[in-house]
Amino acid sequence: LPVHPRNYGTFPRVLGPYVRDGLLSLEVAVRKMTSLPADRFGLRDRGRIAEGAYADLVVLDPSTVNDIADFGDPHAFPEGIATVVVNGTVAWDAEHPTDAIGRSGHVLRSR
Repeated sequence: LPVHPRNYGTFPRVLGPYVRDGLLSLEVAVRKMTSLPADRFGLRDRGRIAEGAYADLVVLDPSTVNDIADFGDPHAFPEGIATVVVNGTVAWDAEHPTDAIGRSGHVLRSR
């Protein structure tokens, strides 16, 4: 299926070049992707690492994270992301990028 390259690389592009070039601090960038939208949509148990919150986490290397997808290869996974955890379950792991590890996510509705 044809997709836009940012389908895989929107957040890695911000966390990579934009943060490394000094346009945003890492803390501000992460907040804009996590707690800020969660608060805006009334998702009190999302967007933060806190007791009782859902464990949605991304393990990344800020010095190497980067989107590499382009229109020639729009399905390319970004670099520098080791693991994605959704609801406390590993959903993606760089060591096994094509394996469906976990399907613990679900549609979120604003409250």
